[in-house]
Amino acid sequence: MDDRSQINIFALQNLELRLGYAFQDIRLLEQALTHRSFGPVHNERLEYLGDSILGMIIARKLYELFPKSPEGDLTRMRSTLVCEVMLAEIAREYGIGDCLRLGPGELKTGGMRRQSLIADAVESIIGAMFIDSGDDYPRVRSVVLSWFKTRLATIQPGEGQKDHKSALQEKMQSLHRPLPSYHLDAIHGTDDNQSFDVSVRIEGIPEFKGSGTSKRRAEQEAAGKALAYLQEHPLKQLKR
Repeated sequence: MDDRSQINIFALQNLELRLGYAFQDIRLLEQALTHRSFGPVHNERLEYLGDSILGMIIARKLYELFPKSPEGDLTRMRSTLVCEVMLAEIAREYGIGDCLRLGPGELKTGGMRRQSLIADAVESIIGAMFIDSGDDYPRVRSVVLSWFKTRLATIQPGEGQKDHKSALQEKMQSLHRPLPSYHLDAIHGTDDNQSFDVSVRIEGIPEFKGSGTSKRRAEQEAAGKALAYLQEHPLKQLKR
């Protein structure tokens, strides 16, 4: 839709089909897609609820899938699956960004594509489903696990679950190269609703940028992009 200040009912129904859940109260889905910049009735409380429910769903599933894995491995896998980057990927797969209700400022700055906003919307929708279903946890769990099906099928315990910043630092250390440096490029929004733009610089490759609702999240996104680049364009190890 060109005008994202209002959501067409057909767009909501199409989103329901993609998500695999039909709302009894479509207003809950609408609220889950409403950013605080749009108005006083927004999705932050639903996001709070959905975040907790999502963490429980993924933690329980990993507990079932990996009965011999220690707590540390389970925690790393859960962090990998429920991180902002992963949630944003899911949001893009289901076209959630196209249905967001945003204020004029967020519209102008491309908020419907901003990773932090669409990732938050995934959690908000989970919270909305839980309320709409009358706290039917098994039903919500089934829907959410369908979103994560391929990711749960491929994730494995072990050192591969390090966060992007740690993995990038160890990569540079193994190549005997200078460590990555992170630079805060910009801060957007008000004190209670900020987003951060960060760049990571590594000798020998292009600069990569990330954004997020915290500096840490932005750094993680930038590091993830650098890691992806290095997989395609590996650096040679320097002689010591």
